[in-house]
Formats: sequence, C-alpha cells, structure tokens
Amino acid sequence: MTDAAELPQLYLITPTDFELSTFPDQLGKVLDSTEIACVRLSLATRDEDRISRAADALRAVTHERDVALVIDTHLMLVERLGLDGVHLTDASRSVMKTRKELGEDAIVGAFCGNSSHDGMTAGEVGADYISFGPVGDTPLGTGEKAPLDLFQWWSQMIEVPVVAEGALTPELIGQLSPFTDFFGIGDEIWRQDDPVAALKSLTDAIKV
Repeated sequence: MTDAAELPQLYLITPTDFELSTFPDQLGKVLDSTEIACVRLSLATRDEDRISRAADALRAVTHERDVALVIDTHLMLVERLGLDGVHLTDASRSVMKTRKELGEDAIVGAFCGNSSHDGMTAGEVGADYISFGPVGDTPLGTGEKAPLDLFQWWSQMIEVPVVAEGALTPELIGQLSPFTDFFGIGDEIWRQDDPVAALKSLTDAIKV
C-alpha cells in the first residue's frame, strides 16, 4: 500500500533508440541531478550485439551510482549482461517462469496496461512491481489509458508496488502522487533539449 507520507520514487526508461557515444553521459547527468530508483533499458532493436553494448555502457553508469538496471523483455540476457532484472511486457503470463529462471534476488516487473486483474495475478506469482499505463494521452498503441481510479484502488487494496508510466505531464503527476509508488519517466525528458531541466519540471509536481 502506498504510504501517503512518502513521495513516489523515480524510475527512468531509456529511449527506444539512442547513440552510444552520447546517451550514457546524458543518463549520468540525469542520475546525478536527482535520486533515481531504477533505470530500464528499453531498446526497440532485437540485435543482440547492439543490446549488449548498450547494456554494458549503461551498467557502468548506473552501478557506479548504485542504481538498479533492468531490461525490457529479454530474460535470457539478464544474467549474461550482469543486469539487476527484467521488465516483462506480457502482463502476468511469464512472471512465474521468469522468477524461477532468475531467482528471488532479481527484479521482475510486469507491465499490465490498465488491467487490475493482470496486475493482481502478476503480483501473486512473483512480480516485484506492476506497471500501469499509459496514464496520459498518446496516439501510440490502442490509446486506452490507465485511469486515476485504478491507482487509487490499487493503493488502498494491494501491497505490490505500482509504477505509473506513459505520457506523463505535471498535472497527471500531481494527481497520481498520492496513489503510486513510482513514476516511470522516459520520452517525456529524452525528447527535450535539456533532460535534467525537463525532469525537474515533472518532479516539481510531485506532492504528498
């Protein structure tokens, strides 16, 4: 259950494509600007070499700062690349298998769209956190949003930590702050010229 006295933590999501020559330094500056709980490597490519090189570069940045690094989907790369866990995108379907594969110490997260049922199931079979989204307006995917009342209900009824992500705005962050454990922030800052300033404009809206 979300403690109303505690502010939500920040969970960064990388762009789906980035330049290895510049992005690690950019990420480092953001991590140095404010406390970040976790970073998710979220590349769209399925090129194993590309993913591995990106993971190596970001792991050096995150682990130097004691920030966890998880990867989207690619369960088999977690141990090989020395990552802290995996973020699953198929709701609850592969959580149990993933937990068995990676063991109890790995982070296993599950994106569950706007389905409270999928979220509860994922939590019951071993997910460390549930992610709902998008919470804002977006033309991507189906455009179907995870509503505020889903987070309100979750914070009252379920103890598994929850992440709010997708098309976040300062207004949404203000509304969701009392009901979420983490804000998953990605393109909201990486598309801006100054990601550090963009992140500050969002985090300034966090309130108890």
